[in-house]
Amino acid sequence: MRPLTASERARFSASDDLHGLELLSARFIEHRFAPHVHDGHVIAVLEAGAERYRYRGVDHLAGAGSIALLNPDEVHTGSKGVEQGWQYRVFYPQPGTFEALLAELELPSASPMFHDSVHHDPLLAARLSALHRLLEDPYSEALHRQTLWREAMLELLQRYARLPAPRGVGQESRAVAMAKELLASQLSEPPSLEELAAAVNLSPFHFTRVFRRATGLPPHAWLRQRRLEQARALLRSGCAAISVAMQLGFADQSHLSRQFKQAYGVSPGEYRAAVARM
Repeated sequence: MRPLTASERARFSASDDLHGLELLSARFIEHRFAPHVHDGHVIAVLEAGAERYRYRGVDHLAGAGSIALLNPDEVHTGSKGVEQGWQYRVFYPQPGTFEALLAELELPSASPMFHDSVHHDPLLAARLSALHRLLEDPYSEALHRQTLWREAMLELLQRYARLPAPRGVGQESRAVAMAKELLASQLSEPPSLEELAAAVNLSPFHFTRVFRRATGLPPHAWLRQRRLEQARALLRSGCAAISVAMQLGFADQSHLSRQFKQAYGVSPGEYRAAVARM
Protein backbone atom coordinates (compact mmCIF):
# COMPACT_ATOMS: atom_id res chain seq x y z
CA MET A 1 0.00 0.00 0.00
CA ARG A 2 1.25 3.46 -0.83
CA PRO A 3 1.59 6.08 1.97
CA LEU A 4 -1.22 8.54 2.59
CA THR A 5 -1.04 11.92 0.87
CA ALA A 6 -0.94 15.21 2.80
CA SER A 7 -4.69 15.65 2.35
CA GLU A 8 -5.50 12.17 3.65
CA ARG A 9 -5.67 11.15 7.29
CA ALA A 10 -6.42 8.12 9.41
CA ARG A 11 -6.79 7.72 13.16
CA PHE A 12 -7.00 4.33 14.85
CA SER A 13 -8.03 3.77 18.47
CA ALA A 14 -9.51 1.11 20.73
CA SER A 15 -12.04 1.00 23.58
CA ASP A 16 -10.99 -1.50 26.23
CA ASP A 17 -14.24 -1.27 28.19
CA LEU A 18 -16.22 -2.47 25.14
CA HIS A 19 -14.58 -5.87 24.67
CA GLY A 20 -11.63 -4.44 22.72
CA LEU A 21 -13.76 -2.58 20.16
CA GLU A 22 -11.49 -0.97 17.53
CA LEU A 23 -12.24 2.35 15.84
CA LEU A 24 -11.04 4.06 12.68
CA SER A 25 -11.80 7.61 11.54
CA ALA A 26 -10.32 8.52 8.17
CA ARG A 27 -10.41 10.59 5.01
CA PHE A 28 -9.06 8.85 1.93
CA ILE A 29 -8.70 10.09 -1.63
CA GLU A 30 -6.22 7.99 -3.58
CA HIS A 31 -5.82 5.24 -1.00
CA ARG A 32 -6.92 1.78 -2.17
CA PHE A 33 -7.50 -1.27 0.02
CA ALA A 34 -6.32 -4.55 -1.44
CA PRO A 35 -8.70 -7.51 -1.06
CA HIS A 36 -8.76 -8.47 2.62
CA VAL A 37 -10.98 -9.84 5.40
CA HIS A 38 -11.76 -9.08 9.04
CA ASP A 39 -12.43 -11.74 11.65
CA GLY A 40 -15.33 -9.71 13.08
CA HIS A 41 -18.15 -7.56 11.74
CA VAL A 42 -17.41 -4.17 10.15
CA ILE A 43 -19.71 -1.14 10.52
CA ALA A 44 -18.70 1.88 8.43
CA VAL A 45 -20.50 5.23 8.52
CA LEU A 46 -19.95 7.46 5.47
CA GLU A 47 -19.79 11.13 6.45
CA ALA A 48 -18.69 12.70 3.14
CA GLY A 49 -17.88 11.68 -0.41
CA ALA A 50 -18.36 8.05 -1.39
CA GLU A 51 -16.50 4.74 -1.14
CA ARG A 52 -16.62 2.00 -3.75
CA TYR A 53 -15.87 -1.57 -2.72
CA ARG A 54 -16.31 -5.10 -3.96
CA TYR A 55 -18.03 -7.52 -1.58
CA ARG A 56 -19.57 -10.93 -2.24
CA GLY A 57 -18.78 -10.56 -5.94
CA VAL A 58 -20.72 -7.30 -6.31
CA ASP A 59 -19.53 -3.69 -6.59
CA HIS A 60 -21.09 -1.41 -3.97
CA LEU A 61 -21.15 2.38 -3.70
CA ALA A 62 -21.70 3.93 -0.26
CA GLY A 63 -22.25 7.69 -0.11
CA ALA A 64 -22.66 10.22 2.68
CA GLY A 65 -25.44 9.29 5.09
CA SER A 66 -25.01 5.60 4.36
CA ILE A 67 -23.94 2.69 6.55
CA ALA A 68 -21.80 -0.06 5.01
CA LEU A 69 -22.05 -3.41 6.80
CA LEU A 70 -19.73 -6.40 6.33
CA ASN A 71 -19.92 -9.85 7.88
CA PRO A 72 -16.86 -11.62 9.30
CA ASP A 73 -14.39 -13.37 7.00
CA GLU A 74 -15.83 -11.85 3.82
CA VAL A 75 -13.30 -10.62 1.24
CA HIS A 76 -13.72 -6.96 0.26
CA THR A 77 -11.79 -4.06 -1.23
CA GLY A 78 -12.08 -0.27 -0.89
CA SER A 79 -11.39 2.83 -3.00
CA LYS A 80 -12.83 6.22 -3.81
CA GLY A 81 -16.29 6.31 -5.36
CA VAL A 82 -16.11 9.99 -6.33
CA GLU A 83 -13.21 12.25 -7.26
CA GLN A 84 -12.92 13.85 -3.80
CA GLY A 85 -12.64 10.45 -2.10
CA TRP A 86 -14.49 9.60 1.09
CA GLN A 87 -14.59 10.34 4.79
CA TYR A 88 -15.90 7.72 7.20
CA ARG A 89 -15.92 6.27 10.68
CA VAL A 90 -15.60 2.53 11.20
CA PHE A 91 -16.41 0.22 14.12
CA TYR A 92 -14.59 -3.11 14.33
CA PRO A 93 -16.23 -5.19 17.10
CA GLN A 94 -14.16 -8.14 18.25
CA PRO A 95 -15.44 -11.64 17.41
CA GLY A 96 -18.04 -12.69 19.96
CA THR A 97 -19.16 -9.13 20.80
CA PHE A 98 -22.59 -9.40 19.21
CA GLU A 99 -23.14 -12.88 20.62
CA ALA A 100 -22.52 -11.47 24.12
CA LEU A 101 -25.00 -8.63 23.51
CA LEU A 102 -27.65 -11.07 22.31
CA ALA A 103 -27.09 -13.22 25.40
CA GLU A 104 -27.80 -10.15 27.55
CA LEU A 105 -31.12 -9.79 25.74
CA GLU A 106 -31.90 -13.48 26.21
CA LEU A 107 -32.03 -13.92 22.44
CA PRO A 108 -30.47 -16.74 20.41
CA SER A 109 -26.77 -16.00 20.59
CA ALA A 110 -25.61 -17.32 17.21
CA SER A 111 -23.54 -14.71 15.39
CA PRO A 112 -26.00 -12.31 13.65
CA MET A 113 -25.42 -11.71 9.96
CA PHE A 114 -26.19 -8.56 7.98
CA HIS A 115 -28.34 -9.43 4.97
CA ASP A 116 -27.41 -6.46 2.77
CA SER A 117 -24.31 -4.29 2.69
CA VAL A 118 -25.19 -0.64 1.92
CA HIS A 119 -28.05 1.19 3.64
CA HIS A 120 -28.85 4.87 3.14
CA ASP A 121 -30.02 5.74 6.64
CA PRO A 122 -29.01 9.34 7.52
CA LEU A 123 -30.61 9.34 10.99
CA LEU A 124 -28.95 6.15 12.19
CA ALA A 125 -25.72 7.13 10.42
CA ALA A 126 -25.67 10.43 12.35
CA ARG A 127 -26.32 8.55 15.61
CA LEU A 128 -23.47 6.15 14.89
CA SER A 129 -21.11 9.02 13.99
CA ALA A 130 -21.89 10.71 17.30
CA LEU A 131 -21.31 7.43 19.14
CA HIS A 132 -17.97 6.97 17.36
CA ARG A 133 -16.84 10.44 18.46
CA LEU A 134 -17.90 9.68 22.02
CA LEU A 135 -15.91 6.45 22.03
CA GLU A 136 -12.83 8.28 20.72
CA ASP A 137 -13.09 10.85 23.53
CA PRO A 138 -10.67 9.87 26.32
CA TYR A 139 -12.71 11.91 28.84
CA SER A 140 -16.03 10.17 28.21
CA GLU A 141 -17.31 7.95 31.01
CA ALA A 142 -17.58 4.18 30.77
CA LEU A 143 -21.24 4.24 31.87
CA HIS A 144 -22.10 6.63 29.03
CA ARG A 145 -20.13 4.72 26.38
CA GLN A 146 -21.40 1.30 27.41
CA THR A 147 -25.04 2.40 27.44
CA LEU A 148 -25.05 4.19 24.08
CA TRP A 149 -23.03 1.42 22.42
CA ARG A 150 -25.60 -1.20 23.41
CA GLU A 151 -28.56 0.91 22.38
CA ALA A 152 -27.09 1.78 18.98
CA MET A 153 -26.05 -1.81 18.23
CA LEU A 154 -29.50 -3.11 19.17
CA GLU A 155 -31.12 -0.68 16.73
CA LEU A 156 -28.62 -1.55 13.99
CA LEU A 157 -29.11 -5.30 14.42
CA GLN A 158 -32.88 -5.01 14.56
CA ARG A 159 -32.94 -3.04 11.31
CA TYR A 160 -30.36 -4.84 9.23
CA ALA A 161 -29.75 -8.29 10.73
CA ARG A 162 -33.46 -9.07 11.26
CA LEU A 163 -32.96 -9.47 14.96
CA PRO A 164 -36.15 -10.47 16.79
CA ALA A 165 -37.54 -8.01 19.30
CA PRO A 166 -36.22 -8.53 22.84
CA ARG A 167 -38.65 -9.45 25.56
CA GLY A 168 -40.57 -6.64 27.23
CA VAL A 169 -39.37 -5.06 30.43
CA GLY A 170 -41.19 -5.06 33.74
CA GLN A 171 -41.15 -2.47 36.48
CA GLU A 172 -38.32 -3.95 38.60
CA SER A 173 -38.75 -0.96 40.92
CA ARG A 174 -36.44 -2.36 43.59
CA ALA A 175 -33.61 -2.81 41.07
CA VAL A 176 -34.01 0.76 39.85
CA ALA A 177 -34.09 2.13 43.40
CA MET A 178 -30.93 0.23 44.30
CA ALA A 179 -29.16 1.48 41.17
CA LYS A 180 -30.13 5.09 41.90
CA GLU A 181 -28.80 4.78 45.45
CA LEU A 182 -25.55 3.30 44.16
CA LEU A 183 -25.08 6.03 41.55
CA ALA A 184 -25.91 8.82 44.01
CA SER A 185 -23.35 7.48 46.48
CA GLN A 186 -20.57 7.35 43.86
CA LEU A 187 -20.94 10.56 41.87
CA SER A 188 -17.20 11.12 41.58
CA GLU A 189 -16.33 7.56 40.50
CA PRO A 190 -19.51 5.94 39.16
CA PRO A 191 -19.67 2.21 38.52
CA SER A 192 -19.63 0.85 34.99
CA LEU A 193 -22.81 -0.40 33.37
CA GLU A 194 -21.73 -3.99 33.98
CA GLU A 195 -21.08 -3.26 37.66
CA LEU A 196 -24.44 -1.53 38.09
CA ALA A 197 -26.32 -4.36 36.40
CA ALA A 198 -24.52 -7.00 38.45
CA ALA A 199 -25.35 -5.13 41.66
CA VAL A 200 -29.09 -5.36 40.92
CA ASN A 201 -28.89 -8.86 39.41
CA LEU A 202 -29.92 -7.94 35.85
CA SER A 203 -28.12 -8.16 32.52
CA PRO A 204 -26.65 -4.81 31.38
CA PHE A 205 -29.05 -4.56 28.43
CA HIS A 206 -32.12 -5.43 30.51
CA PHE A 207 -31.05 -3.09 33.30
CA THR A 208 -30.64 -0.16 30.89
CA ARG A 209 -34.12 -0.65 29.45
CA VAL A 210 -35.72 -1.05 32.90
CA PHE A 211 -33.95 2.05 34.21
CA ARG A 212 -34.98 4.18 31.23
CA ARG A 213 -38.59 3.04 31.50
CA ALA A 214 -38.73 3.89 35.22
CA THR A 215 -36.90 7.24 35.13
CA GLY A 216 -37.24 8.47 31.57
CA LEU A 217 -33.45 8.66 31.30
CA PRO A 218 -30.62 6.21 30.63
CA PRO A 219 -28.33 5.69 33.65
CA HIS A 220 -25.56 8.04 32.44
CA ALA A 221 -28.05 10.90 31.86
CA TRP A 222 -29.61 10.37 35.30
CA LEU A 223 -26.12 10.46 36.82
CA ARG A 224 -25.37 13.72 34.97
CA GLN A 225 -28.50 15.34 36.42
CA ARG A 226 -27.58 14.33 39.97
CA ARG A 227 -24.06 15.68 39.49
CA LEU A 228 -25.37 18.99 38.22
CA GLU A 229 -27.83 19.28 41.11
CA GLN A 230 -24.98 18.65 43.55
CA ALA A 231 -22.81 21.14 41.65
CA ARG A 232 -25.46 23.83 42.14
CA ALA A 233 -25.58 23.10 45.87
CA LEU A 234 -21.79 23.33 46.20
CA LEU A 235 -21.65 26.55 44.17
CA ARG A 236 -24.39 28.09 46.36
CA SER A 237 -22.27 27.25 49.39
CA GLY A 238 -19.39 29.27 47.90
CA CYS A 239 -17.32 26.41 46.53
CA ALA A 240 -15.13 27.35 43.56
CA ALA A 241 -15.93 25.76 40.21
CA ILE A 242 -12.61 23.94 39.96
CA SER A 243 -13.20 22.36 43.36
CA VAL A 244 -16.73 21.35 42.37
CA ALA A 245 -15.40 19.68 39.24
CA MET A 246 -12.83 17.70 41.25
CA GLN A 247 -15.32 16.64 43.94
CA LEU A 248 -17.98 15.41 41.52
CA GLY A 249 -15.85 13.51 39.03
CA PHE A 250 -15.95 15.90 36.07
CA ALA A 251 -12.91 15.49 33.81
CA ASP A 252 -11.90 19.11 34.45
CA GLN A 253 -13.41 22.55 35.04
CA SER A 254 -14.23 23.05 31.36
CA HIS A 255 -16.13 19.74 31.36
CA LEU A 256 -18.24 20.99 34.28
CA SER A 257 -18.74 24.36 32.57
CA ARG A 258 -19.98 22.83 29.32
CA GLN A 259 -22.51 20.55 31.00
CA PHE A 260 -23.63 23.23 33.50
CA LYS A 261 -24.24 25.81 30.77
CA GLN A 262 -26.10 23.28 28.60
CA ALA A 263 -28.42 22.54 31.52
CA TYR A 264 -28.88 25.99 33.06
CA GLY A 265 -27.85 28.54 30.44
CA VAL A 266 -25.09 30.14 32.53
CA SER A 267 -21.58 29.12 33.53
CA PRO A 268 -20.81 27.83 37.05
CA GLY A 269 -18.96 31.06 37.80
CA GLU A 270 -21.91 33.20 36.70
CA TYR A 271 -24.29 31.08 38.76
CA ARG A 272 -22.04 31.29 41.85
CA ALA A 273 -21.76 35.07 41.52
CA ALA A 274 -25.51 35.48 41.07
CA VAL A 275 -26.50 33.43 44.13
CA ALA A 276 -23.84 35.21 46.22
CA ARG A 277 -25.71 38.50 45.64
CA MET A 278 -29.05 37.07 46.83
